[in-house]
Amino acid sequence: MKTLSRYILLTVVFVTSSVVYAQEGKIRSVKDDYREFAYVKTSEVLLEVANKGYRSADLFQKLGNSYYFQNKMEDAAKWYGELITMNEVIDPEYYFRYALALKGIENYEESDKWMTKFNKLKPQDSRGKAFLSKVDYKSDIEELSRNDIEIVNLEINTELSDFGTTEYENGIVFASARGGGRKYRWNEQPYLDIYSVEKTDEGSFSEVNEIQGKVNTKYHESSAVFSPNGQYMFFTRNNYFRMKYKEDESGINRLQLYRATLSEDGSWDEIHKIHFNSEDYSVAHPALNLTGSRLYFASDMPGTYGQSDIFVVDVNDDGTLGEPENLGAGINTEGQESFPFVNTSGDLFFSSNGYPGLGGFDVFKSEGLDQKVQAGSNRNFPIENIGKPVNSAFDDFGYYENLVTRRVYFSSNREGGKGSDDIYTFEVPECEQLVEGTVQDKKTDELIPNATVVLFDGEGNEIERTTVGADATFEFNLDCEKEYLIRGEKETYASDEKRFTTPDRKQELQLQLLLEKDEVIVEPCSDLAKLLDIPIIYFDFDKFNIRYDAEVELQKVLAVLNKYPSMTIDVRSHTDCRATMVYNERLSENRAQSTRQYLIDNGIDAARITAKGYGESRLVNDCGCEPTNESSCSEEEHQLNRRSEFIVTSFKGQKCPEQN
Repeated sequence: MKTLSRYILLTVVFVTSSVVYAQEGKIRSVKDDYREFAYVKTSEVLLEVANKGYRSADLFQKLGNSYYFQNKMEDAAKWYGELITMNEVIDPEYYFRYALALKGIENYEESDKWMTKFNKLKPQDSRGKAFLSKVDYKSDIEELSRNDIEIVNLEINTELSDFGTTEYENGIVFASARGGGRKYRWNEQPYLDIYSVEKTDEGSFSEVNEIQGKVNTKYHESSAVFSPNGQYMFFTRNNYFRMKYKEDESGINRLQLYRATLSEDGSWDEIHKIHFNSEDYSVAHPALNLTGSRLYFASDMPGTYGQSDIFVVDVNDDGTLGEPENLGAGINTEGQESFPFVNTSGDLFFSSNGYPGLGGFDVFKSEGLDQKVQAGSNRNFPIENIGKPVNSAFDDFGYYENLVTRRVYFSSNREGGKGSDDIYTFEVPECEQLVEGTVQDKKTDELIPNATVVLFDGEGNEIERTTVGADATFEFNLDCEKEYLIRGEKETYASDEKRFTTPDRKQELQLQLLLEKDEVIVEPCSDLAKLLDIPIIYFDFDKFNIRYDAEVELQKVLAVLNKYPSMTIDVRSHTDCRATMVYNERLSENRAQSTRQYLIDNGIDAARITAKGYGESRLVNDCGCEPTNESSCSEEEHQLNRRSEFIVTSFKGQKCPEQN
């Protein structure tokens, strides 16, 4: 294909290659559970600890998650913010959640800051890439490509150039070099004219004819577009008007825009030049918005960012035009942008070689651009490559779509065509979206029957809810190209949710909602360390004083003991096998007593707490060191034995039968 600079700068903006351009879970009855046992809501325990001024990364992570999954973004942002200030190494996922929580309270500037941080830490994560500029553009294009579309080379194409389609009445209008006559020396094809063809009832096309009237001349005509009332047609032609052919000082005949009026006999006459045409630059490829109030076009007039830019101009009621305005750097690049088209939703499509693409000219989309232009926006026009099959390694341009019939036309000089440029078409398949999934326990993977699954739109408005059956499955039928949030809920569990945006094509999305127990059963013989997810109570090496990080964890035990005054516990401290048995017994005993004393010092009656150190006598694995005082176990395996237990010895009048 000849480059677009040839088209715009050498009057051949028309042809692209030539002239212009589960298990089934056994769940206890909640009612029965409350009769038989007591429950501790871990989120309440965490909040009580945090409100006392205790700080730890684990504490803030769990608090933030608790509110995040309840969609309480103000509280989530608060505790994630506290987590961030810890200046510890944390999972980048928390930067992402913090950013979303901030966005949920409309703190967009701060949200952007942490999304950027997330992207730096996880550069391959699509969420970060979607926020920042497209880096891995090929992957992005592949994600936007369609494999459910089969394009068809129109039967009316010839071995010459055919391109630039628009629908008109019961057919299409396009440009073609099929007319014969004098040839354009650049490609040895006849000059372009504008043609029309009607569709038959069977969906094929009838005979192709030149458009009636005074539009076609012995030079190039192309890119016709019609006003909504059908009275005006704008089109592109060489600088040839009233039998006068004009060139600039360099001897180049530029492209210009013209307007024709529909006569009573159906022909297009009364040809008028657009007032901002010039002999010194080209103006070409008009496109009208839905109401006909704005016309978009391509030009290399002064003030362009590159070799050709997309401009917009207001259209008056009489078909005359106002003063053109460049769409700016939000659309235009230092490369070439041309062939604009605006669909009835106000989305701008255009061809460009200034953005990363598949090769040659690719078609790009800027959603809702026309509405933004009308509102006088700041020219922030996000764009995306529309992907395959429209785009290819060749030149792809002249995009047109009918959102009602879902019919699309575009032009390309790709391999396998009939001529240098051909018109292709396809019908966009009906967009069917189905999301289905299961609700499961996060730790055990067991199914959770009778859970509630709620579907929300992107703004948090509830759309639909369902209660899952014994198989714990759910499904929803969704719309295309919309944001949704699905949340799983169940009493005694913390909620889980998934947020996603449906694509513009058929999809079946599989989800797992993983709920984590938020209320735990407390009964005699329970280990509060396990129920409250308390890790190892760390002491400094060879010491038994309570460190700050251990104090944070002990506050959880303290909260439970304060809530249930009848509860008594036995504090048990254990070591691994390394060092001598006598030493380990003494050290663990000191640590157990130190832990007990901490709870007493914080208001717990001494009669409610016993404590004992067991040294290495109760290993939980085979990591013993006797008799050689050596072990082949890893540090992680040894660590499992260095644990603290908080065994409930009596509760609500019942005693634990276990003997120490």
